Amino acid sequence: MYIIAGLGNPDKKYWNTRHNIGFDVIDAIAEKNDIVMGEKKHKAVIGKGIIAGQKAVLVKPLTYMNLSGESIRSVIDFYKVDEKSELVVISDDVNLDMGQLRIRKRGSDGGHNGLKNIILHLGHDEFIRVRMGVGEKPPGMDLADYVLCHYFKEEREAMNESARDAAMAIEMIVTQGPDAAMNKYNARKRPPQED
Repeated sequence: MYIIAGLGNPDKKYWNTRHNIGFDVIDAIAEKNDIVMGEKKHKAVIGKGIIAGQKAVLVKPLTYMNLSGESIRSVIDFYKVDEKSELVVISDDVNLDMGQLRIRKRGSDGGHNGLKNIILHLGHDEFIRVRMGVGEKPPGMDLADYVLCHYFKEEREAMNESARDAAMAIEMIVTQGPDAAMNKYNARKRPPQED
């Protein structure tokens, strides 16, 4: 069984913001696999179903980003999964270009408070994470303001496509393992070549 957790903030004012791309990916996975996200437990909204033949629990923590680890620790303890191989966490990343995916099996929090709290509650950094590029903040803009501001229309379309890509990458993780998904999806998006 896999626990797939997308990070974000629950209030409506945070919908459609860069920091909530983890929630957007969970919604894309749920829609693609006919999983109902409705049950509230473990300080989260969860949905249980099958993804590419594998049992999965989708998780959207309701603790707010900085306390995401509380919810994820509770889910892991309840379902008794191996967090090193059966937990997948989706988060935003300002160090990646908009729409770029980066899959890792371990690593630091990269300055992301949600990942930092998960590492604190797990006691290690060995869990699969799908980092979603939301682009670098403009010079002089506060980082918190940037990740909590809403997308422009053209950015929203790009991020919807990125969320669908992430859903396919997660299917590959649960069927073929993270290495296969890393080989396919970690390639840097290149700008189109000029003629």
